[in-house]
Amino acid sequence: MSDHREQLASDGVSVEDRSKWDRVRHRLRIDLGDAVYNSWFTRLELERIDDGAAHLTVPTKFLKSWMQSHYAPRIKARVTSEFSKVERVVIDVRSPGRKCRSSEDGAANTPQHVERTVASFAPALETSCETNGRRAARSPASRHDSDIFVGSPLDRRLSFSTFLVGPSNQLAYAAACRVAAARVGDLPMFNPLYAHAAVGLGKTHLLQALAHASNDNRRHTIYLTAERFMSGFVSSLTAQTSLAFKEKLRGIDMLIIDDVQFLQGKSIQQEFCHTLNALIDAGRQVVVAADRPPSELDTLDERVLSRFKGGLCVDIGPLDEVLRVKILTARIAAAKESQPGFSVPPEVISCVARMIVTNGRDLEGAVNRLLAHATLTGAPLTVETAEAAIRDLVRTQDPKRVKIDDIQKLVASHYNISRADILSSRRTANVVRPRQIAMYLSKVLTLRSLPEIGRRFGGRDHTTVLHAVRKIEELAAKDKGLAEVIELLKRILSEQ
Repeated sequence: MSDHREQLASDGVSVEDRSKWDRVRHRLRIDLGDAVYNSWFTRLELERIDDGAAHLTVPTKFLKSWMQSHYAPRIKARVTSEFSKVERVVIDVRSPGRKCRSSEDGAANTPQHVERTVASFAPALETSCETNGRRAARSPASRHDSDIFVGSPLDRRLSFSTFLVGPSNQLAYAAACRVAAARVGDLPMFNPLYAHAAVGLGKTHLLQALAHASNDNRRHTIYLTAERFMSGFVSSLTAQTSLAFKEKLRGIDMLIIDDVQFLQGKSIQQEFCHTLNALIDAGRQVVVAADRPPSELDTLDERVLSRFKGGLCVDIGPLDEVLRVKILTARIAAAKESQPGFSVPPEVISCVARMIVTNGRDLEGAVNRLLAHATLTGAPLTVETAEAAIRDLVRTQDPKRVKIDDIQKLVASHYNISRADILSSRRTANVVRPRQIAMYLSKVLTLRSLPEIGRRFGGRDHTTVLHAVRKIEELAAKDKGLAEVIELLKRILSEQ
């Protein structure tokens, strides 16, 4: 025991701070689920606490970048809730010679360790008798359990009045308006209503507009992201209030779930399925959105998918040029409210609409660049200056060409090995599987032949590549965790 205390002291982290950090990690696992936590957080370590800052480390630059861009606010919230004097969280790449403490401590992620960590919350989970004689947990988890019934935050700007309609989203808009117009007691016409669209095409805008209109219509409506649903459910289990959680959730008039493709975990999906069935069978409205149609949600329970397919499924397609002009015009009008002198000629608007064909977020980025050019340089906007200002947003119509080098680097970073390991002749388990995944992704995402892929992987024979591809296909069909990792790597490669 004394040796352990001395080791912690030599790391610059006290026993008390190490205990707090263990609680932070446990809360992150509860918030995010095992799949996300095991993929990204097992190698996140506390380096030291000083000058009001918590210094955390990860082994690779890629992991640092991913943490900062996707999870920084959540990490900061959990750290500051445990470390009262911490105001900032800094994530750095640790030196190659320092091993990850969690990987050395084999018991760090075992169920027994989690149980011990939950037990360490005992003072915070003290319960008291309420007037009706029932016990209610008084903990951060129970507060989150109650917060979920307020729903995720809604943006008042995302209303039906600001949703611009075109041929690509007309059906989805009409269906959402019909659902919003229904009153309490009316039998839902489309249940569930399932909307799917790629990033930036307006599905979240439509769902939040529906939530606003329904609440204004005196219907008890809750809008939740899939992440908020998951964390609320897991928190209710931790606080032993899951029965109340289920009863309250099934007593609402309308449930709206955004980004349902992120629902993870068998027990969470089962509870979501029970909730879905209970609401629909009771005549309550359910609205769901995802980034793909139900048939492509391979990670979701088949019973959930069956319910989705039994409702109305609407697609929000790519923006046509007329709709892109509408979006640009609306964004420019909004910018004029703060910058009255800002003006964009019609020919420039038409030019931008022709050049940017991706999504509404890129169009909003284009308006910001035009505004910066006009206000900072003072020069008038022309087609030529607009083309220069938005050059970084213009994307080719051709599919992105993924490079084998990029695949090898990304897979190596994800599995905490070097690219040289992937190209080497090493046959250890921690190298063979990432190498096979990299070969599989090279076959799927590039136009390279099997012999050429083999040459790029240290001069291997094409039969080795073929074996790797078939092996990963076979494993991914049985292992949902591996399938999720592969899909994640594909998305990262397509967005780089």
